[in-house]
Amino acid sequence: MITTLTANPSVDRTLNIDRWDRGAVIRAQRSWSEAGGKGVNISLALASAGLPTRAVLPLGGSDGREIEEQLANAGVAVTPVEIAGKTRTNVSVVEDDGSVTKLNEPGPVLSPVEVDKLVAETISAAEGSTWVVASGSLPPQAPPDLYARISRAVTAGPVKMAVDTSGDPLVSVIEAGPSLVKPNHIELSELVGRRLGTIGEAAEAARSLTDRGIAQVLVSLGGDGALLVNKSTVVFGEVRPPAVQNTVGAGDALLAGYLAGGAAGAKALENALAWACAAVRSARTAMERPGTQDYAAVRIHDDVPVARELNE
Repeated sequence: MITTLTANPSVDRTLNIDRWDRGAVIRAQRSWSEAGGKGVNISLALASAGLPTRAVLPLGGSDGREIEEQLANAGVAVTPVEIAGKTRTNVSVVEDDGSVTKLNEPGPVLSPVEVDKLVAETISAAEGSTWVVASGSLPPQAPPDLYARISRAVTAGPVKMAVDTSGDPLVSVIEAGPSLVKPNHIELSELVGRRLGTIGEAAEAARSLTDRGIAQVLVSLGGDGALLVNKSTVVFGEVRPPAVQNTVGAGDALLAGYLAGGAAGAKALENALAWACAAVRSARTAMERPGTQDYAAVRIHDDVPVARELNE
């Protein structure tokens, strides 16, 4: 069982348009709504592959009920934490050339009692899990050490903790020693306080986190691929998707695929990149199950191309 925590979930509404034209009236070609949030995306990806997963998340209002129903229908066990506020709605505008513009609401403010309940329910759900994954931003005014509190509690036992976040919550959780962190290279750059212009520089920055006690660092590099760094090794892989429809959720699919692939070594990274490939092929955030074409698009390098420049 892999338990996910989405502290600030959303109903994600996607609009497909020809082209973004600021200030104009734009008519969408099609639209749909999905349960959203980074932890939600991870649970949906795992469930699509037939793997057991539980989603812990604060839910309020009709949108909260919609998320709970969608997750249950997808085969995800749900631990809802009822809140007084209303779950947010986010909008993604996808153009024909693949460009994505995201409009994200801030989300509801959780009371201290609701925050404590969310932490307690996550720690309780961790029992019997192999991994707890805390992913995404925190609600407005939530304490930045929320993920750190959970990490210290669950990693005191046999459960491993993975975190995908940014800013102050990432800074705070590093000191709590989770088993895995998954920043993208921009988030990693902000964390270490310097620009990362090459794959080698990203690898060095990730190694600085393993020196601080993080067992594994999985760095998503967007179209440039991904890095896996631990105390002794650095593995680099890239993927060339046969088609790109929507990049939203690709990083979540990467982390889900890494955990599903055993969460160690080059084979797990290969699986992670194949899942990311399946995600970008799908028009929806919820990815299709990876197929032969996704694995065929992945290349794991024998040597890390340290001098290769990263796209901004």
